[in-house]
Amino acid sequence: MNESASPAKKILFIINPISGKKKQEGIQEVIDKWIDKGKYVHSVTFTEKGGDAIEFTKNAVTDGFDIVVAVGGDGTVNEVGQVLVNTPVTMGIIPTGSGNGLARHLQIPFNFKKAIEVINEGNIREIDTATINDKVFLSIAGVGYDAYVARKFAKAGTRGFITYFRIVSREYPMYRPRKYKIEIDGTRITRRAMFITFANSNQFGNNTSIDPQARVDDGLIDICIVRRIPLLLLPFYVPFLFTKTFHKTHYIEIIKAKDVTITRKKGRTIHFDGEPCKMGKNLEMKINPLSLKIIVP
Repeated sequence: MNESASPAKKILFIINPISGKKKQEGIQEVIDKWIDKGKYVHSVTFTEKGGDAIEFTKNAVTDGFDIVVAVGGDGTVNEVGQVLVNTPVTMGIIPTGSGNGLARHLQIPFNFKKAIEVINEGNIREIDTATINDKVFLSIAGVGYDAYVARKFAKAGTRGFITYFRIVSREYPMYRPRKYKIEIDGTRITRRAMFITFANSNQFGNNTSIDPQARVDDGLIDICIVRRIPLLLLPFYVPFLFTKTFHKTHYIEIIKAKDVTITRKKGRTIHFDGEPCKMGKNLEMKINPLSLKIIVP
């Protein structure tokens, strides 16, 4: 049977109407116009609150959809992706958020029409996912200062890079490094760190990177242990994040791993793809190789 005679695939677009700075306004009309109707039978739904994308995706899996597309930022991508891990259903992304970490890593276009063209092409790649205490992340997770900032950002009321940068600048002078006991694939170390990032992708957010060598399909997570940079030196080192050379400085230690446990003094916030979550003092991270199918250019 040739491709033109193949049955159309069922595809669901889950749109977060408040992601980023409402960059997704008008996206439904663009989807209706440009989606390949010979290849797909498409449906569109909108989230109203956190967790809606999880429920919509679960229903889509049950209802026999072939593809679920997250139209939003990193939080929406995480909610859709965590449900699709280890299922036959493929994920798509139309990035409209503030950070768009996984979309940037996979080089998914930010232009709506071009992103839909990628979906029409239907090129599928399998990527790794990971968990911390059984909670899934796709691109990046972390403990310490970046998780602290993620919690502040979630409560800020406004989105975007300016809001994020304002929080980082305001809180950095007051935040102190914390001690972490870490076991990486059986080897135990102790570190005092400003934050520890678990990098599956090379994106730290807003097209910055502390680990440009991270890969989403190598079966490993890069454990990035970041020391505190003296306040007076901070303006000198921040540009390294944008030029993707921070990993060459002596303020970061990167160790590739499959299984990691971290013990901290008490439970605090962790972020999963930028979304904050409170967890206890003992954390266990595991890699799940090639566990998510995703449409890429």
